[in-house]
Amino acid sequence: MNGHSPTERQWILIRTLVSRRYGATVKELAETLSVSLKTIRRDLELLQGLGFPIAPREGEHGRNHWVVTADGNLPALTFNISEVLALYLGKKLMEPFAGTILWDSHHSAFCKIRAQLSDSVIDYLNRLQNLIFRTSFRDSNYVEKSQIIDDLMIGIEERRITFLTYHSARSTEPLTYDIYPYGLVYHRGSLYLVAHSQQHDQIRTFKVNRIAAVSLETLKFQRPANFQLRDYLQHSLGVYHSEGELQQVVIRFASSVARYVTEHEWHSSQKLTRLKDGSVRAEFELTSLEEIKTWVLSFGANAIVEEPETLRNEIVSETQRTLEHYLARRNA
Repeated sequence: MNGHSPTERQWILIRTLVSRRYGATVKELAETLSVSLKTIRRDLELLQGLGFPIAPREGEHGRNHWVVTADGNLPALTFNISEVLALYLGKKLMEPFAGTILWDSHHSAFCKIRAQLSDSVIDYLNRLQNLIFRTSFRDSNYVEKSQIIDDLMIGIEERRITFLTYHSARSTEPLTYDIYPYGLVYHRGSLYLVAHSQQHDQIRTFKVNRIAAVSLETLKFQRPANFQLRDYLQHSLGVYHSEGELQQVVIRFASSVARYVTEHEWHSSQKLTRLKDGSVRAEFELTSLEEIKTWVLSFGANAIVEEPETLRNEIVSETQRTLEHYLARRNA
């Protein structure tokens, strides 16, 4: 597919003007992006109105060329050497975004920074970089999903009915879903699509890693005017939403993991209380318990659910099944 979402198209438009010293005509930009002259003019006027330093300049044969100007409203950005070094050292933090619209510009920026530094400085930075190692635990690689992500962004921004070919963790083969895409969420190294599924007649969450194909329709859907991803996930520990009642969740963490628990913000509703024996009582208000169950199990015997009883019983059942599997293997 050659189409771009409005945001992506405008991003490419800016990059195109930046890369062309003498700018480009509206016709050239329209041909580059495969859109109408009217669309390009609207994009240029929008960007100029927002304060981006672009403007038309008369070129050869009296034709106007849009160029990046030196007197725009954006301030000139200057960095001292410590800021440049910090930016360069932070480049690895952007690797999870490989394959997305942001990646090329990030990579280009880092190449420019590197070009301004001597080989000896680069060698020094590489040694320094080894002192701070960023693991890739749970990071998703989206290099091969760039087109899928682009299409999803188009569907979200233009509110177009979308068909997903999706292979869930529980199904034996991919299935096709008719959806209304609402937005993308980045959580623990992976992208998730929040969309209204026509088959389920409810909003569902789809992991982008498991999307095999995306097909956009010309028909558009009406998104609820008051829908916000932040509000939708407000009472979830991660990305999975539940329409159930708000529940008080109380977990007691042993003193051996108390410091680790208090070092992080796990949810906006959390209330952490240090107890006399060194343990920590953590309280949350959630509607979905599936993700917190997995989280509690990761602490083993160092986390005990006090409330609600339903979650405590699920933890007990899961622990018993795990123990049975280990005993069966030991006795085999």
